[in-house]
Formats: sequence, structure tokens, C-alpha cells
Amino acid sequence: MSNSDFWESINNIICNGFTDADLLTLNTYAEHFIGRKLIYKRFSPQEQYGCSIGGVTNVIASLLAGADVATDKLDAPVGSVKREFQYAEAQANVIEQWAKAAHCWVDKADAKFSALFGPQIAEGGEAKIFYKNGNTVIKSIGLDYYIQPILALDRVSLHNTYFQETRLTVLGFGRNADGEFQIIVEQPFIIGSSLSDDKIQTFATNMGFTLKNPKNWTYATPEIYLSDLHDENVIVSNNGNVFVVDCDIRINTTELKQGGIRTLTTEVEY
Repeated sequence: MSNSDFWESINNIICNGFTDADLLTLNTYAEHFIGRKLIYKRFSPQEQYGCSIGGVTNVIASLLAGADVATDKLDAPVGSVKREFQYAEAQANVIEQWAKAAHCWVDKADAKFSALFGPQIAEGGEAKIFYKNGNTVIKSIGLDYYIQPILALDRVSLHNTYFQETRLTVLGFGRNADGEFQIIVEQPFIIGSSLSDDKIQTFATNMGFTLKNPKNWTYATPEIYLSDLHDENVIVSNNGNVFVVDCDIRINTTELKQGGIRTLTTEVEY
């Protein structure tokens, strides 16, 4: 199957409204993605593995988010912030349609999670965190940092590539009480203490990252942009192991102005 044939298939599935047969086809594509019969050139082989360990739900949503959006549905000027938000909402709507058909959608997610798991235990710039049990937490992650779902899903895949001990498993999607799109993930719960900025810098440097901006804890390689790596997001366990539980991680493109060399693509090889 050629690249164009694959995306024509995805767009037909979207237009069909996600029938039972289409859901089976998407599951097959996910299995082939995980088995590397389907190569997603947006990612390196290691990053595709990171996407895969985020679960089938993460893989399918990442592919759906890469589908073409009909530009005639976007009326804001090209290059404007408003157009980017329109583009993002079009991606979110496609994922929402699929997630409802696949029974992994939650409306008013924050209220329902409070009822299921008890009050939220923490809240960051983009996520609300709930206990599930003593070993894992449930996070409801918004699009505040990324705007586009595809970039937020990249974040899941890249986090899993570099920080597998705190991997994010995508359980589903939803909207909160304000109607904002949410990615619902499960993550191991780590007990430990915060790490100082100096020790975080040593940790990141040892991984091959260069400090770019200490004011917002930004590091980068030519391939990866890594930010928000502050003491609340990095934990050291009692036996000295370091765990990154949250960060802003992206494919480092030239647009980020941090020495990036990557380009964003949705090309596949099947």
C-alpha cells in the first residue's frame, strides 16, 4: 500500500463515520504499526516504539490526527493563530468521533474521575491528576501547551521513548466541563523527593541534552526539544533513581529555534 493509498483509506474511514468494519481496519493498522510492518516516518524507530508502548489507543489516535483536514472548512487566514485553533479542533473532532465509536470517550471527564477515583491530587499547567490505586495515577491532559492534538500525542510517544519507567498509557479521550479536549492517560506513581535544578541539569546533560534556557528549564538536542524540566516534574527515588514524571517534549524543528533539524511529516511506508 502506497502512502497516498494509506491516507485515502484513513480519510474514507473518517467519512464513513467509523463503522464496525472500519474500527477493525484501524486495529489492524495499529497492529502493523506496533509490529513495524507500517513505518510512520514522523518518528525514528525508537520513537515509533515509544508510540506503540503508549497502547493501541495512542497509535490509532496518532494516525487519525495525521489525516488531512479539508481546508475549505477552515475560514481563518492562513498562518493566523485562529486558523491553527480551527485546525486543532478539526483534529480533535475526528479523534472524538472515533473514540466514541471505540468506547474510549468520556464527557465531563474531570467530574467523572472525581466520582470514580476521589478528588484530584494535583494540577499542573496542562493536567489534572487523580489516584487510581497505590501504583498508578490517572491524568487528564489538555492541549494548553500544544494546541494541536497531533503534537500532544507526539509528546506521549516521545515521553515513552526517553522515560519508559514513567511511560504514559493512553486510555482514551474526553472533554472537561468547559468542553476542552482531553487525553486520558495512566502513569506509574513514583514515591520520592524533588531534584535540584543543578542535579536535573546533570541528569539531562548525561542524556545528551544541552541547556538552552534555564529560566524555563529548556534543554535540546538537534532531534528533541525538552522543556519544563523543573523540580516538581523530576523525582529521585529512595534508592537514587531519577524519574521524569512530566515534561514538555517535542520533535525539535527549526520553528522552535533551539537548533532543531527535524521536519514534521505524516508519511508512511507500508
